[in-house]
Amino acid sequence: MTSFQFDAQPTAALFDKDGAIFALGDGAVRFEDGTFSIAHDGAILCACLHPSGEGVVTGGDDGRVIWHRKGEAGLLATAKGAWIDSIDASAESGLIAFSAGKTLSVIDAKDATFRRDFAHERTVSGVAFEPKGRRIATSTYGGAALWFARIADQKPTMLKWAGSHTSVAFSPDGAFVITAMQDNQLHGWRIKDQKNLRMGGYPGKVKSVSFLSGGQLMATSGAQGVVLWPFVGANGPMGREATEIGYDENSLIALVASTPKSGLLAAGLTDGRVWLADPAGQGLNFLKAEKGAPIVALAMSRDSRRVAWADEDGQAGVSET
Repeated sequence: MTSFQFDAQPTAALFDKDGAIFALGDGAVRFEDGTFSIAHDGAILCACLHPSGEGVVTGGDDGRVIWHRKGEAGLLATAKGAWIDSIDASAESGLIAFSAGKTLSVIDAKDATFRRDFAHERTVSGVAFEPKGRRIATSTYGGAALWFARIADQKPTMLKWAGSHTSVAFSPDGAFVITAMQDNQLHGWRIKDQKNLRMGGYPGKVKSVSFLSGGQLMATSGAQGVVLWPFVGANGPMGREATEIGYDENSLIALVASTPKSGLLAAGLTDGRVWLADPAGQGLNFLKAEKGAPIVALAMSRDSRRVAWADEDGQAGVSET
């Protein structure tokens, strides 16, 4: 395992084609090989992999969206007077989407002149591209909105459910939209008929969801173990029960990380530990067995061979699976 100690609390851990990258609360981006980029005037609030697979795109409380590569940082967009709250990018379409206040903005990584801004009635808390990168889902108060990424004038498809929705994700087949909610539950919709999916019973807030096993399982944080929901067939988790792995009554799962194709799953705990498991197998492999500050950033490499993690005290590591 390779270890790091940062001077600021990490915001995100990611892998690009060259290795692990950490975005930090002091506005810096730290690469695994020791290089770094400081381009934000303030904290980094969100980060995602650039559509090219090289480097990361970050949003800050300075209202700027920046592309960081080793030895280079470039400004991609701004939102004057507003924080960049959430961000996502699509390798398939080459688009980058970010939210600032009540606005969803879309830019093109290959066309600096392209930009679309979509207004919402309430603050946008999360953004996510569908797998093909042509539509974007946003989470907001009262549900989720679906937008076509490139069309300037449009009315979104509204997926309604009462309450505050704090983040959003698509299933890998693009058939379902899932949101986390403020009141310790998940909600989802089957897009073709807007049928509702209720996923509750969590003791804590669900801050992380991730798909694995060919998209047939969705792993979530927010409980004493990782909660696994089946997404098999046209009905997804409808009428099916969730299972739980890695149960520990003395801690909660803070974050989960996986890749859609692999069956491996990583989990970061509120007591600072990190483990790896195959839900089809037996037992947990602790990548970080010692307890400490809560894990606040977690990522799995695209080939599922490496896991990066960081805790709120700035301790971080990269481990082989």
